[in-house]
Amino acid sequence: MRIATLTVALLMQASPAPAAEAAPAPALFAPMDVFKLEWADHPQLSPDAKHVVYERVRFDVMKDRKRAQLWLADSEGRGQRALLSDSADQRGAKWSPDGKRIAYVATSEGKAQIHVLWLDASASSAITHLTEGPGNLSWSPDGRWIAFTQRVPAQEPPLAKLPPAPKGAEWAEPAKLIDRLTYRIDGGGYIDPGYAQVFVVAADGGAARQVTSGKHDYAGPIAWARDGKSVFVSANLNDDWEHQPLESELYRVDVDSGALTKLTDRRGPDHNPVISPDGRNLAYVGFDDHGHPYQAAHLYVLDLASGKSRALTMDADINVASPAWDGNGALYFTFDARGKTLIGHIGSGGGKVETVADDVGGTEIGRPYTSGAISSAGGRVAYTRDATTHPADVGIVARGGKATSLTDLSSNLLDHKTLGQVEEINVKSSADGRAVQAWIVRPPNFDAKKSYPLLLEIHGGPFAAYGPHFAPELQLYAAQGYVVVYANPRGSTSYGSEFANLIENAYPSQDYDDLISVVDAVIARGSIDASNLFVTGGSGGGVLTAWIVGHTDRFRAAVVAKPVINWYSFVLTSDFYQLFAKYWFPGVPWENAEHYMKRSPIAYVGNVKTPTMLITGDADHRTPSSEAEQFYQALKLRGIDTAMLRIPGASHEINTRPSNMLDQVLYTIGWLEKHRAGNAEKAAN
Repeated sequence: MRIATLTVALLMQASPAPAAEAAPAPALFAPMDVFKLEWADHPQLSPDAKHVVYERVRFDVMKDRKRAQLWLADSEGRGQRALLSDSADQRGAKWSPDGKRIAYVATSEGKAQIHVLWLDASASSAITHLTEGPGNLSWSPDGRWIAFTQRVPAQEPPLAKLPPAPKGAEWAEPAKLIDRLTYRIDGGGYIDPGYAQVFVVAADGGAARQVTSGKHDYAGPIAWARDGKSVFVSANLNDDWEHQPLESELYRVDVDSGALTKLTDRRGPDHNPVISPDGRNLAYVGFDDHGHPYQAAHLYVLDLASGKSRALTMDADINVASPAWDGNGALYFTFDARGKTLIGHIGSGGGKVETVADDVGGTEIGRPYTSGAISSAGGRVAYTRDATTHPADVGIVARGGKATSLTDLSSNLLDHKTLGQVEEINVKSSADGRAVQAWIVRPPNFDAKKSYPLLLEIHGGPFAAYGPHFAPELQLYAAQGYVVVYANPRGSTSYGSEFANLIENAYPSQDYDDLISVVDAVIARGSIDASNLFVTGGSGGGVLTAWIVGHTDRFRAAVVAKPVINWYSFVLTSDFYQLFAKYWFPGVPWENAEHYMKRSPIAYVGNVKTPTMLITGDADHRTPSSEAEQFYQALKLRGIDTAMLRIPGASHEINTRPSNMLDQVLYTIGWLEKHRAGNAEKAAN
């Protein structure tokens, strides 16, 4: 056989076959590919750790909305199947204690109800008929009851009442009296007065019964006591609770009587209670409130018999979230470090934090923010697992073991696309030499001998973090030939409390130096056309973009998305004004106007020479459109080339609807191309 093979090879060399046509190069990531993406979210391990139910999420191209459908797989990734038909949005799945049923919330035609799926019969039914949407589902230990939270409208007597309109009259919509501190929420608009209360409903259906009451909100998640007679929740029951945006305590609530027992008492939030398997300890997350704009949450365990709490993670400068018990003697949780979300493990008595996995994420479909979800059972953790080349799949890992993926939702699309490659770099800031972590996304088919335009893309927050995560928006920029660079300047999370609070009462300031240092470092590496530098960012990134063009003219064009332009007006028009005024500034604006103005990009608009486009959502209540309008109108008065893109119906989270995400990206590209060196000169001629 070896001789025959050699003979064939020689013959082929002597008489080569006609050359085959070269296979076409993989296509680039394109705008409509956003609608083809699928990703996993909120995986839930069964009690025996043998199965995982998860949300399989996509963008519905016909409805222009995010849709989720529940899927099931075994813990080896086999037997993938949809649990239900695709007729409704399905979220919030929770296993019954015996693992034979799954409760979830299904939304159809705007109506959200609790459903239960019986796995042995593959039958599902709604067990509620609610007028408000339920959330935070939690099974009782015996599987007979499901606790949940639901908003209850406030019963307030009207201040005034109009006489009845004559029959057939066409009067205006009724006036709405606003007297609450929080009266509108970004993404929810103006809200009618009401309070989130705890309810219970029988797992086989029937009337839902309200357990808590009063003019206060009770927050989930909900944890049941092991005897099934009470639940644990978080709430702020102080009289001035509206003026305490971060304050909360843990309460035990008797399910029959609604009687409350206060379990924690300190200045600061205590939330996310999780009961240990033996019912003796309650894990939770919180911190002592010292008034800083960024404060890391720590993991605590409350001994229910003694009423004493112990802190587990005070020696680690990390921000803890999503605690989950690993037996009775240890806990899993998530935390961020250097732009990544990690799964941590620690003993219930404290000790060293052990990293179990470092690739949680992939659920922020847009820009490369840290994200993700976990669930624990039987010593294993199911989680959303991501990389720079794809959004989240379901991963599973055990302490000391190797993580594996149970799904592969995007390979059939993304493996056939040439994506921009992501590279991490670390730069010293010109401000003080601090290390700044950043990433470069190079255009597909990058050629180091060529010269490319550079786009600096800045994250929002500002207390947030970018990292090595798949980001459709950045891939779309790279596919247009831009070298995209993004960074975590001071103020970013995942680098410890000191780094985050460097911007306390000093934002923007030296974060500008951090970003410019990153740009200079990328230019120094080569392949960058220094005459074609561009900058964009949203929210906090919009603030910094507006600040940058007020302090340098080295960028050919800028796109400022959903920014704060004037801190004075922002604090008095944003939906969370009680938080911003209390934690982000040294006093209210009318008592410290000079400080507010010094930190406002509007104060430096007289320096701007850079062509600048503004982007804002018409329904943005976090950074209202009036902020973008101030910069736009100021630039118009100065004769600077400017434009404003208003996105109808969009909240601060512009990419909630995929077409709005594409609006932001494609109009940004259009603005940059209009002002790109060479293009601008052609247009002028």
